[in-house]
Amino acid sequence: MMETRIGEVLQVTERRPGLVEIEVKVEGTTRRAVAYEDVTGVIGIGNRVLLNTTATTLALGSGGYDFVIVNLDRPELHLQGSGHIMKMRYTPWQCRVLSVEEEASPHHQLLKSVRDLGGIPVLVATLHSMLAPLCACLAAHELQVAYLMTDAASLPLPWSRTVDQLKRSGLLKGTVTAGNAWGGDLEAVNIFSGLLAAKAVFAPDVIIVAMGPGIVGTGSKWGFSGIEQGVILNAVHSLRGLPVAVPRISFADSRERHRGLSHHTLTVLEEVCQVRVRVPLPLLEPEKARVIEAQVAAGNLSAKHEVIYRDGSLVDKALERYGFNPTTMGRTRQEDHDFFLALGAVARYAIEVAGATYSPACE
Repeated sequence: MMETRIGEVLQVTERRPGLVEIEVKVEGTTRRAVAYEDVTGVIGIGNRVLLNTTATTLALGSGGYDFVIVNLDRPELHLQGSGHIMKMRYTPWQCRVLSVEEEASPHHQLLKSVRDLGGIPVLVATLHSMLAPLCACLAAHELQVAYLMTDAASLPLPWSRTVDQLKRSGLLKGTVTAGNAWGGDLEAVNIFSGLLAAKAVFAPDVIIVAMGPGIVGTGSKWGFSGIEQGVILNAVHSLRGLPVAVPRISFADSRERHRGLSHHTLTVLEEVCQVRVRVPLPLLEPEKARVIEAQVAAGNLSAKHEVIYRDGSLVDKALERYGFNPTTMGRTRQEDHDFFLALGAVARYAIEVAGATYSPACE
């Protein structure tokens, strides 16, 4: 189940909040690794470290990084901080956090008084690569955004370069990590309390919910972690928010199951989501539009949900404005433009319902 190796830290290549990237010498070769210093303690040059090398050996999507389990030269850590809620429970890496809900939290009384989401638009996405384009479009229209990261993929929020870039650029007002995900500005026990905390504490115009990097897929109908989208849309409805499904669309993906509307999106909207939600779709060239329209008809989506077509081209100028060059599944915006146009369509709808002032200069 797990492969480990011992190595020596050669150099520290990058530090960002909660994470350090290092180069490690292992059996005569140099490997890249990541340490979460809240879990491992401080890592320095010359330290001997125990690495989890499983993902790199299997050539999985960890970006070619190993992960530090423990600093063998400084193996003991002293408990710091406050709180009594555990994340990554009943594993050797279980850690204490101060959850936003518990009595010691400065937000405890505020959360006790919050009854619902008050109709705020909540954009529920399935891929972490959807976050930056959505934020860029919304920020260009002066909307403030809170991000809730689920535990369906990466558990540590510091793993996300995207979130680091968005926060440094001022495009995120705050972050919440829910479930066993950790490292956000706020820690929440579950999606429901996480949504309420995002609304009450940060007072954003829009909330975006998405997993961190590393969606799990198996090529089967039900075996993908993005299926949580339907459950979260149901939760938003229960909390009296405005549930908006972010569709996954591509005509560049070589896999037929992801052509047009991804089978992930179709499964969620046809069979998992039990409430009527908004589904913004992009205006595409005629041949592609016909594919999307046929999928919508085959799934009877217009009867189950409010399907809305919007121009998504604002995404291009928004990304250029902030200097972002996101990719999805390794493809650039130019290589998979329809994916990004879909995000622009969602953002345009959110701008409308959030009451932002339309600014042609942003497009």
